[in-house]
Amino acid sequence: MKILITGTAGFIGYHLANYLIGRGDTVVGVDSINNYYDVNLKYDRLKTAGIAREAIGYNKLVKSSLHSNYSFIQLQLEDKQHLEQLFAEQQFDKVCNLAAQAGVRYSLTNPDVYINSNIVGFLHILECCRHHGIQHLAYASSSSVYGLNGKSPFSTSDNVDHPISLYAASKKSNELMAHTYSHLFKVPTTGLRFFTVYGPWGRPDMALFIFTKAILEGKPIQVFNNGNMVRDFTYVADIVEGVVRVIDNPPTGNAAWDATHPDPSTSAAPYKVYNIGNSSPVKLMDFVDAIEQELGKKAVKEFLPMQPGDVAATCADVQDLIANLHYKPDTKVKEGISHFLKWYRGYYGV
Repeated sequence: MKILITGTAGFIGYHLANYLIGRGDTVVGVDSINNYYDVNLKYDRLKTAGIAREAIGYNKLVKSSLHSNYSFIQLQLEDKQHLEQLFAEQQFDKVCNLAAQAGVRYSLTNPDVYINSNIVGFLHILECCRHHGIQHLAYASSSSVYGLNGKSPFSTSDNVDHPISLYAASKKSNELMAHTYSHLFKVPTTGLRFFTVYGPWGRPDMALFIFTKAILEGKPIQVFNNGNMVRDFTYVADIVEGVVRVIDNPPTGNAAWDATHPDPSTSAAPYKVYNIGNSSPVKLMDFVDAIEQELGKKAVKEFLPMQPGDVAATCADVQDLIANLHYKPDTKVKEGISHFLKWYRGYYGV
């Protein structure tokens, strides 16, 4: 297959591109390489896949020096003209849209970025998929859409109409927009609600990265909600395996869908939403303890109240993933942290 992956300088996109390149698909990666976090990390991810920093230029397709089936182009999804040109020239079979402005707290102070990237940019992806015969659009949603939902575990059949951050609202909007295109134009779409992804080459704004850096530097870590947080930490390789299975299995529409009792995770249209999570929530303090054990160093902890936009606990119900795609993420947190720390020490030389 020829697959477009947006966000390939990002954490999940980088790992997904490597997986698909390795199995023989032709992959074109897109990323804006914005400065939300250290761009050097983004360029270094690309470098390991044979995309040299000095070769990159805006709207310039660069061939990988390591993989004959991989190319990369720096492009903003808001740039509709050049995005349409890319679709027309490359004739993709499938698209996986992982490009987005991430981060819950950042959305509290920089709302415009989320509308431009996550709403306008996603609309342009949908339009290109509609007009270029794309066989399947898989796209990143988020566990953040569950918002004030107090039911556990979170099920894709649950109502998610009470987001508590603009980031979450933008991801919920993506799901609604995708359904519209699946219904009106028969574009097969699948939303992927990721649960607290971690692992090598991870994002510097995520807890594992922040905690590791602070502990090694002897600085205090900020522990929100006074440590009473629970997260469904999911290892990146498990996320990628789930995404690949989704890409390979486009929805065809649910003939049993009942409009009088509508299940929001499916539709008569070729539309589906999945949770991809470990389904084994971990207390934040146990997570910190596991990092301390692996590093052989105790953290200095600063306990703080809950932050705006945050939720106390997350847990994924992945029954649909198991039933339809025969897959369940299962990497243990201790193992995943060990892999991350090995990468972190090697990358930063600490």
